[in-house]
Parts: sequence; C-alpha cells; structure tokens
Amino acid sequence: MFVLIKSKPAKEASTLHAMSPTEVFKCLAEETRARIALLVTLEQELCVCELTSALEEAQPKISRHLALLRGCGLLEDRRNGQWVYYRLHPQLPEWVTDILKQALDNNAEWLRQDVQRLWQMRDRPGRKPACD
Repeated sequence: MFVLIKSKPAKEASTLHAMSPTEVFKCLAEETRARIALLVTLEQELCVCELTSALEEAQPKISRHLALLRGCGLLEDRRNGQWVYYRLHPQLPEWVTDILKQALDNNAEWLRQDVQRLWQMRDRPGRKPACD
C-alpha cells in the first residue's frame, strides 16, 4: 500500500498581495520568528545552520519556525546542493518589506548579539546567486 502525502503549496502571488496586517503580525508575534525574519531581511538570505548559530537554538525549533514563516508567505526557500536558503518572498507587498526594514533599522540593539554570532560563525556556507 502506498500513501501519497501532498505538501501544502506556497502562497500564490495574488494571495501574497492580499496579506492582511493581522496575518503578518500574527506570523511575527513569536520572538524567534521575528528574529529570523529580521536576520533574513538584514542578510538577504540565510540557511538553517546560520540561523541556529545566530539564535543559539536547536535545528528542529528553527526549522519549525521557518516552515511557519514560509507557510504564511513571508519567506521562500531555494536549494543549493545540501543547503536550503531562506529569503524574503520576492512578491511580498511593499508595505510588509517596509515594516521589516523599519523594524530592523530601529531595533539594532535587540538583534545585536544575534548579528554578532552570525558574523563570527566559522564555516558559513558559500553562496551562489539566487536564480530570479
């Protein structure tokens, strides 16, 4: 007997443009997800190992939060060999990216230790430009 498991599709572009403030803030209301979103905004693209190092959290916890951020349409992922990289969804409404950039610009102290750990991380994976 075979069981077909269908994964939940990523949000379509039209759905992304219809994101409500309630949905966005609900996605970012948990501290770990907010920190992930702001680090990805700062760095443009990060993999799970970079986030676990920066946030000093276990990989399953980071992966769970990344899945939630992907599910609500804030992030998208791309595979490069063994690495999966996460970045802001390119079709996010401008008001959402503006909020993330403003939060990042005005809360540097809140993220300071996370950013320091990220930048001091040894053996950060190399990157190839994303195919857009």
